[in-house]
Amino acid sequence: MTMKPSEVINVLMKGVDCWDLPTNEVPCELLLIGEAAFPVLVNRQGQVLIAVSQYGKGRMVVMGHESYLQYTGLTPFLNNAVGWLKGCRGDVIGVHSSAKDLASILCSPCHEVQITDCIDNSLGVYCISACGTTEAKELIHFVKNGGGLLIGCQAWQWANEQCQGKVLSDFPGNHITSVAGVYFTDTYGYINCLEVSRKVPTIPLIVRFGQDLSQDQKQLLDGISELSFSLTGVPSQLLVHGALAFPLGLDKSLGCFLAAARYGRGRVVLASHQDMLWDPNLSHFLCNAVCWLAGDRQGKGKVGINPEVKDLCPLLSDCCLEHCIVPHVSDDLSVYCCQAFQDDEAKQLLEFVAEGGGLLIGGEAWSWAHDNPCGIALVDYPGNHILNHFGLSILDQTLEKSCFPVLCPEEKIYHLRLALHEVLEEPVCQGGCLVGTCLEKLKKDHETFKMMPVREIPAYASLKYFFRKFETKVDPLKLEMPIVPVHPMCD
Repeated sequence: MTMKPSEVINVLMKGVDCWDLPTNEVPCELLLIGEAAFPVLVNRQGQVLIAVSQYGKGRMVVMGHESYLQYTGLTPFLNNAVGWLKGCRGDVIGVHSSAKDLASILCSPCHEVQITDCIDNSLGVYCISACGTTEAKELIHFVKNGGGLLIGCQAWQWANEQCQGKVLSDFPGNHITSVAGVYFTDTYGYINCLEVSRKVPTIPLIVRFGQDLSQDQKQLLDGISELSFSLTGVPSQLLVHGALAFPLGLDKSLGCFLAAARYGRGRVVLASHQDMLWDPNLSHFLCNAVCWLAGDRQGKGKVGINPEVKDLCPLLSDCCLEHCIVPHVSDDLSVYCCQAFQDDEAKQLLEFVAEGGGLLIGGEAWSWAHDNPCGIALVDYPGNHILNHFGLSILDQTLEKSCFPVLCPEEKIYHLRLALHEVLEEPVCQGGCLVGTCLEKLKKDHETFKMMPVREIPAYASLKYFFRKFETKVDPLKLEMPIVPVHPMCD
């Protein structure tokens, strides 16, 4: 049975009275996305230093420095962590030679420990430093099939050495942990005045990292001066709420009709109406999108086209992109294209993207809402059972068709998290708070997100926590914002 995050925290923090971290080691901040990942240790600056997540049948505990795996000051927590990671699998704990001192910390009647550099499926848990590891596929397979993984590293040193390296996509540790929605970043983490939390800490609104997502926007919009669509249907609005999700097409009221996201090792492009996936007016964009979605799989697999979107085939042929009609997603594809009206492949699509696949998907939700008046599109619409994980959602609100100028990635672009952060952090006297269209859009997004039930999902609980702060700071009837202090942790 899957444990609730609050239950996991109780297990992990049993007997942990303080965070005794090595003072001479600088950890990195962790970035968390998706519905499975949540923090265990968050500092006073709101940075996540230790996190947990689940993937497939298995579990992960991720630590922001490799030294934490072998530090005796963390003995109670480390023993709790491997106990939770065992789950229902075998009792043997494998310890990689990169963390061999951990074996002496785990020496108790409860644990059978082996120092081994081989990932054996007979193991219940495997413990390893993520620095320079090359066993990504094996470790992902191990976790996916029920294994527990204790892993730690800091990515800022790697980023400094690589200079132009993209930490989210290229750092070896992220090739493993990102499938579960946890990323090492190149941001230094602070370890002063750490507090033990008996509740699930709040996930920060924004995390700074060196990789510039505007480069993704540039690639997707390359060679395009305007976005227009000729479809006869009415598009829905999209809600872009994930830390690695971003808009590609906005109308004059900042309503979104095209968006994209990174998730795990893969990528997603979302259109707000299924007909956009074969609209001739968007042919240039669609070719850009498929190339971007292929990512590292470019030339290593075909583009799979679900029969429901077979009208996309001529556009891909014009772009000389190899493709085939397939009824379902499969691992040998580089990109999969489908509609968002069913969720029968939700688990398979999530894993396909997490492990490096690209997903081109489209659909509107207003007609579903008309047929399901008691449902909430943000929660119950089948496509959102997939998309919410990626920080993207299709709403039952509609957009007017028109011709829209292309977004300029160099300029400030509306994003729910960035806008909310700006309102909460900037005093009115400094002129940094949002005004006019941006603030009105944020208010609408707030009203929409109110309908998202928390359901023990820390990502949504955290965002709602910041929206409650937003409510106290913004007068709902005016654009005046009294200053209210914001604390990064849950009460």
